[in-house]
Amino acid sequence: MNRLILIPFALLSALAACSPPGPRQDPPDALFERGIRLGKVDLKLREASGLVASVTNPGMLWTHNDSRNSPDVYLIDEDANIVMTCRLNVKNRDWEDIAIGKGPDSTKYYIYLGEIGDNLSSYGSKIIYRFEEPKADAATKQIELTDKLVFKLEDGNRDTEALMVDPFTNDIIIISKWETPVRFYRIAYPFEEDTLVARKTAEIDLTEVTAGSISLDGKEVLLRSYNDIYYWRRADDTPLEALVTSQPMQIPYLPEFQGEAIAWSLDGKGFYTLSESRNDRRAHLILYKRIQ
Repeated sequence: MNRLILIPFALLSALAACSPPGPRQDPPDALFERGIRLGKVDLKLREASGLVASVTNPGMLWTHNDSRNSPDVYLIDEDANIVMTCRLNVKNRDWEDIAIGKGPDSTKYYIYLGEIGDNLSSYGSKIIYRFEEPKADAATKQIELTDKLVFKLEDGNRDTEALMVDPFTNDIIIISKWETPVRFYRIAYPFEEDTLVARKTAEIDLTEVTAGSISLDGKEVLLRSYNDIYYWRRADDTPLEALVTSQPMQIPYLPEFQGEAIAWSLDGKGFYTLSESRNDRRAHLILYKRIQ
């Protein structure tokens, strides 16, 4: 005859606490692993606001600070170490995002640096600085600008923080920050007028968009806010406007102090995020690997 053995609840709890944890299970439809913290940024990057994978220097990323900081663009490695500092002969009024795309010489890649922030909606024009992507062959480098692209939003002044370049068209994409929904703007290539006009072409049912990134092949799009990451994938020649106004997938987010940067890896096998630092608590570069 079997006898019922009663084990006290406290003992069961203790046994459970001592049991080794099982393997981490991601949702069955997950596309990316949970974020992992890589290196900590130098305090020179305490207000990091943009991020993009380097094409000329594989395995590295370009980043910068936002307003009231020095006019420097930093090349960092995956441990967040500064490899090279590039100084521009301009003022950093409010740099908010950075992208890479083609330009005047179709055989080269160019950095597009967005002077696009406007917290008080007080600037009648915004600027994108474009220059050929430098090679990491010195600790510091002075940058001679290729182009200063001045533009205005067709529907008036507002704060914007997300800048992308569409690889399919080479158009510049700008997204506003505070509205609900946010506004999607397109600056059509080639950029020939003295003052370009960013045409509003869509509204996206999101708010507080702080950065965006399009994969180098143009097929995948990421947008982020302070608390969320949104993902889309487009088939064939689907216009970006049709894509980003469809329902996105939300990527599980590893919280950051003030996340204002996101970038696809060069090989498309994942993406990175970066935040401002908090006092002397340095922000981590965070990697989200694609699930194979």
